[in-house]
Amino acid sequence: MKPTKKDFITFFKTRPGRPLLVREIMRQLKLKAEDRHDLKLMLAGLVAEGHIVKSRGNRYGIAGKAAKMDIEQGLFQAHPSGFGFVMPGIKGKTDVYVPAAGRLDAMDGDTVTVRVSPPSGRSKASGKREGVIIQVLERAHTRIVGTYEPGVTKGGVIGFVAPTNQRITQNLVVGTGNAGGAKPGDLVSAEIVTYPDRGRPAEGRITRIIGRPGDPGIESDLIIEEHELPVAFTPASLAEAKAIPQEVSATMRKGRRDLRDLPTVTIDGEKARDFDDAVSIEQYRGGWRLWVHIADVAQYVREGSLLDQEAYARATSVYLPDRAIPMLPEQLSNGICSLNPQVDRLTLTAEMDFDANGAMVRHDLYESIINSNERMTYTAVRQILVDRDQQMRKRYEPLLHQFELMAELMEVLRAKRSKRGSIDFDLPEPEIIMDLQGQMTDIVRAERNMAHQLVEEFMLAANETVAGHLEKLEVPLIYRVHEEPAEEKLADLVDFLATIGIALPPAGKLKPRNIQKAIASVRDSPEEALVNTVVLRTMKQARYSEENIGHFGLAAETYTHFTSPIRRYPDLIVHRIVKGVIRGKYRSEEAREELAAGLPASAVHCSQRERLAMEAERDVVAMLKVRFMEDKLGETYDGIITGVTQFGFFVQLRDLFVEGLVHVSTLTGDYYQYIENRHCLRGERRKRVYRIGDSVRVRVDRVDRERKKIDFSLIEE
Repeated sequence: MKPTKKDFITFFKTRPGRPLLVREIMRQLKLKAEDRHDLKLMLAGLVAEGHIVKSRGNRYGIAGKAAKMDIEQGLFQAHPSGFGFVMPGIKGKTDVYVPAAGRLDAMDGDTVTVRVSPPSGRSKASGKREGVIIQVLERAHTRIVGTYEPGVTKGGVIGFVAPTNQRITQNLVVGTGNAGGAKPGDLVSAEIVTYPDRGRPAEGRITRIIGRPGDPGIESDLIIEEHELPVAFTPASLAEAKAIPQEVSATMRKGRRDLRDLPTVTIDGEKARDFDDAVSIEQYRGGWRLWVHIADVAQYVREGSLLDQEAYARATSVYLPDRAIPMLPEQLSNGICSLNPQVDRLTLTAEMDFDANGAMVRHDLYESIINSNERMTYTAVRQILVDRDQQMRKRYEPLLHQFELMAELMEVLRAKRSKRGSIDFDLPEPEIIMDLQGQMTDIVRAERNMAHQLVEEFMLAANETVAGHLEKLEVPLIYRVHEEPAEEKLADLVDFLATIGIALPPAGKLKPRNIQKAIASVRDSPEEALVNTVVLRTMKQARYSEENIGHFGLAAETYTHFTSPIRRYPDLIVHRIVKGVIRGKYRSEEAREELAAGLPASAVHCSQRERLAMEAERDVVAMLKVRFMEDKLGETYDGIITGVTQFGFFVQLRDLFVEGLVHVSTLTGDYYQYIENRHCLRGERRKRVYRIGDSVRVRVDRVDRERKKIDFSLIEE
């Protein structure tokens, strides 16, 4: 019998001596070679949970001994100014502030060991932790992306790569013969040959000349290189993908519920090519029966296969303004897995019955086969339901009744979710418009209409249903969790909203429904942007976890991700678990323990990859916005204050969704004091106040492509 998590914890706690290598652990536990992969997953999970620590040299030991020395491990997040934070990633452990002098030779993203200082003075009063990095365990970067510039030293002609990532604060030295033909000003990718050590800078060699500033698509190319995003699939994984049939055979249909005669549609954006969800609906006993069909990716991507390993490494698709980097090869993502219209497709279906009040009275999960009637777009559904466009209604006449039923159920589910306290932010999102040459031509407000709400409500219902179903059966799974904000942040929120006349319960008694009501109370008012922004910044980031701690933002006790297995690996994991339950795989305690052992590491990995994808998407958009504004110096725009700091305030232009800084030094005629808990700057003499949500008019003064920054100056009224 394979050792359980409890067995491993007991093993590390009871054995004396030094940290062990994987092969030493295998030998002492008498494990076989085929157990090595599962062992490494188990160890990664124990590290993620804080039970053991991984030291330099890939040795594992008990965490308690390190804790006695106030030593912790975590990811180092650097700030452009030099200081940074070590994020332990363990429940109950807050980030550790590291001053610039205490970061050793750590670079942004490195896994490090930090010695936490005993609380005293300022740190004791604030409750914030400080420390110094004593060891770099694992490097995050194998290459540096930046601008090449030649230079001369006593040792001869050398060059430097100035990183485009502002968190990497040191230039990379490029020695003679390692420039790879790069010219001054070229944007390049350089392999790191030696890392910084005791004040000595990192050295490297240029391996790729990406292009010149202003080249079409250069922003995406830079960010892909900078974040080391895998673009090309391995030949072996592509060979596996090409071997998968592109049609559903009679053999594949066996044992599945045949829903091909059920009216079914997909609803996606105009540019979408991978359709992983479809819906069907009918009236049922005074309520509705809803089917949410999700592409059965697990049928084609077998666990442990080369395709699976590639998908796990990526963990998510990345969507940039001019391209997509899929989690799965096109043969699957746009082919046999995509729920294209008028073709048979294998699916997992969540069938749910709702009464007239939106309460779910019955559900069923099963393997199915569908044949989608239509590939609908959000725009087309809006034209049918909102605009009542007669031409569109005639074109889709056979499905009109289904669309009307969807709208009815959506309104009921949305109202029910709002009543329980689910928080919906109504902040405008930008959409980058690109031409055929890959050049940015405009920034517009992304449309969000009833069709988006339809899909959102139905997917939320399916995700919650699957999570509740598996939890009731006591089957381990990966949850989508959203922790309650820190109490001090909630206290600040309560105090701040009180200043604008919004009363909330004390932080300790604050519930999601209280925040939701506060947001609703200012809808369509001048304070709407202010309240939405401040509340959003109070929230923590959602993540994946093997432990269910609920979803604060949705006011959901149990939630998971099930509806996008083509583009999110956690959904694929949940699909495999659902299919295992359907087939009776997890009836034994041993099977459940084996499943649970690998979930912590997968949850941490998928959360990290999700954050990386979000950073990449945000960085490309930021670079494109800066480039878009380069020819607009001196022009004036209306904007709204989105952030306030000691050194000024940030303004987002209303029509362009571009953000820039109004530095406090440009606010002449008064001295301004930063009031943190009021999110504002206030003049000492004239008492003029600038706070989040205020409308202002600004002039574009400076656009800095290298810093990805835009500077504005205020146009006084």
